[in-house]
Amino acid sequence: MSQMITARSFFATGVIDGMIYAAGGNSSDLFELDLAEVLDPVKGIWSPIASMGTNMASYDAAVLNGKLLVTEGWLWPFFVSPRGQVYDPRTNNWENMAAGLREGWTGSSVVVYGHLFVVSEHERMKLKVYDMESDNWETVEGPALPEQICKPFSVNACDCKIYVVGRNLHVAVGHIWRLNQKGNCEKNWSFGVRWHVVDAPEAFADLTPSSSQVCRTIGRFSIYQREVTV
Repeated sequence: MSQMITARSFFATGVIDGMIYAAGGNSSDLFELDLAEVLDPVKGIWSPIASMGTNMASYDAAVLNGKLLVTEGWLWPFFVSPRGQVYDPRTNNWENMAAGLREGWTGSSVVVYGHLFVVSEHERMKLKVYDMESDNWETVEGPALPEQICKPFSVNACDCKIYVVGRNLHVAVGHIWRLNQKGNCEKNWSFGVRWHVVDAPEAFADLTPSSSQVCRTIGRFSIYQREVTV
């Protein structure tokens, strides 16, 4: 497999139709980038795509309706509104993210039932879901994220379940259910969540997760820790 065209860190990624996209991030000199590229995993070749139009390191990213959504994310305290970009591979074009989408994207995201959900990191809020028609975020019915999690370090999803890895490697599993309120129109779905916590062994108390993956084929949830040497 060939090297990436541009060396980068803290960048956005997403898989669309089997192609792997990488956008923005920090250069080797720690300058924010506006460059983006795509990998064909069959050929093992990276190719350039349209630039983002703004230099931006990624806080979070998601693939929704065949488009790559990249958000800069909120920085505490909230002095300025975050930036956000949306890439459409069908037109090879970037456009500014809708105001409601980027301003309400205050945590780590997953896509379930074709909808974007966010677990907030700034306060113990309930799960919320984005309504594309109104460009608003709606609160998901059900309890807030369990207190044992403290801070959601890593969020992932598989089928109708959300997995949130928190402090001490406790894992909160949220089962998402949906209710069609009016007829069969997709925009009339409402959502709810039920949480239960899988407590981690005490030996894991000093570990901090950096990422997580749900392996559906073997029914196993994997957590990767970050080790830092000072």
